[in-house]
Amino acid sequence: MTDSNEHGAYRGTRAHRPDLDWSQVRETVLMLELAAGQIMAALRDSDNSVDSLAETFTGMAGYVRSLADIAGQLPDSQELAGAKQMLGYVSEQVGTMVNQAVVAFQFYDKLTQRLSHVVNGLSEVSGIIDDKRRLYVPDEWAALQERIRSKFSTAEERSLCEAVLAGMPVEEALENYLASLKRASNEIELF
Repeated sequence: MTDSNEHGAYRGTRAHRPDLDWSQVRETVLMLELAAGQIMAALRDSDNSVDSLAETFTGMAGYVRSLADIAGQLPDSQELAGAKQMLGYVSEQVGTMVNQAVVAFQFYDKLTQRLSHVVNGLSEVSGIIDDKRRLYVPDEWAALQERIRSKFSTAEERSLCEAVLAGMPVEEALENYLASLKRASNEIELF
């Protein structure tokens, strides 16, 4: 709790011991930084697990291909026909499951990118709130909103951003966002 900023002033919370220098702005900045820290900790914790899973599924895909190759090389005899057919079927099913897992990893990657954007946005908001020279400058806020908006990669995300910035309640904007994702997924086949 001896953190200090560039001016040597105490940065930690004073909510439990308010003094003449107590500020809701400082408390807001600390809470934003805490939220960003929690998101980053969760991302780092999950990265190791996901990396391990990705390696496992990559290895499984190789073994599945080997099984299919071995099944294909078995002689065409009545004694082996059932086993050969079953090996082919099982390797096809496992291959499909591995492909579905790869798609799930791609969604995870998209999630981590989004959360990283959130962390960066929170950091930028904290920076503006913490800087009295920038806090009351509308152009600073407009530039921040544009930087955040530019990070969105889909039309649905940009629409969500626009709706919230236009004053729509987050719950309603999120419902619209989810509905537009559902419409888009009905139009596009993922597999």
